[in-house]
Amino acid sequence: MHISVTMHTMKRTRFSLMLLLHCCMCSFTGVVVAVQNKNVNTDQLALLALKAHITSDPQKIMTNWSTATSVCNWVGITCGARHLRVAVLNISYFDLTGSIPPELGNLSFLVQLDFTNNSFRDTLPMELSRLHRLKLISFGYNNFIATISSWFWSLSKLQT
Repeated sequence: MHISVTMHTMKRTRFSLMLLLHCCMCSFTGVVVAVQNKNVNTDQLALLALKAHITSDPQKIMTNWSTATSVCNWVGITCGARHLRVAVLNISYFDLTGSIPPELGNLSFLVQLDFTNNSFRDTLPMELSRLHRLKLISFGYNNFIATISSWFWSLSKLQT
């Protein structure tokens, strides 16, 4: 009889541990989702700041850049599969006019940034130096008024 009680106690303890582990995993998953949403919101705010700095979009390409849809579904945006963060911002050949806001420096998972063949003006914000994952950057055929800044060389992964 003593063995039966021990087996029953072991089964109950095992069930309790499994239940505790399940509850912990649910809580942990909730934290991960909350952190991930916060990060996606950071990306969204950075991109909406860019949209606010666009003074002309004659082709109305950026009309779907709104909070009604996920940033990963916006035209010119590609998100990474692993973290679901903005990895590529390619608005080349969109015929846009405007300037680049410092908030783009918050796109911490950005690997490619392409603004080729638009009419962006002013200077490149120093905050772009925070884009440490950046491998490709292209600002050709725009109307920038500055030379390459010293911070540009801090982008250690830059290849193109």
